[in-house]
Amino acid sequence: MFLNFNKFLAIKSIYWNSVNNIKYIRQIIGGRKCMNDKQMQSNYIRVVGVINGNLEFSHEVFGEKFYEFTLEVPRLSETKDLLPVIISERIINDIDMDIGNFVVIDGQFRSYNRYEDLSNKLLLRIFVRDISVPGEDEISEIIKHPNEVFLNGYLCKDTKYRTTPFGREITDMLIAVNRSYNKSDYIPCIAWGRNARYCEKLEIGDHVRVWGRIQSRKYQKKNYEDDYETKTAYEVSITKLEHIKTDNNRKKDEFLQQL
Repeated sequence: MFLNFNKFLAIKSIYWNSVNNIKYIRQIIGGRKCMNDKQMQSNYIRVVGVINGNLEFSHEVFGEKFYEFTLEVPRLSETKDLLPVIISERIINDIDMDIGNFVVIDGQFRSYNRYEDLSNKLLLRIFVRDISVPGEDEISEIIKHPNEVFLNGYLCKDTKYRTTPFGREITDMLIAVNRSYNKSDYIPCIAWGRNARYCEKLEIGDHVRVWGRIQSRKYQKKNYEDDYETKTAYEVSITKLEHIKTDNNRKKDEFLQQL
């Protein structure tokens, strides 16, 4: 049985995309042993920063305790992002987790549902797979790239194109990234400029790979008492995007479904 030429090209494309993807991830982690290849192919993050808050107990799973803290990560500008991190007690080991200490974290950007104020809220956290303390001679080099994210997933919500008061073009997206044990993480992302115009036309189910950084931003939200409270949003600011046109989960037309 022979494989037709179109199917051969499709399989070849998928294979080389996977190979290049693994090569990229191995490159950005600099050979660090933190996750297996399957996990890294979908969701990878490296952040470098200063511990900004004390460890606070989060939850316990099968006797394993998890803690949360805030990491202060610098931008290329003089501003800083305060990012929420969740870590297992089994990973901390001999790491000094005192406020003000410099750490390098490899892990994943995950989402969690929490029921609050009569509604479900999407919580975003950096899930630590590996943590280390860099030497003083290493800091000047690793701080050049303090915030790197890679996601490989599918659009799960209609994109929203808008223009800021300063005239910048933005498209908001929500990307579903598969995780182990049939779970998924739902990650808000923002595309800018020409990427924003391109992403406006993407559809639910489209397969995308994105590279960027996690950013935090403050916003005002009106509560039940008509007062405004300040909240913090976390999202991936996209610097590079790849649309995998040969693979998607778009809903088929009703006519095609009947065939």
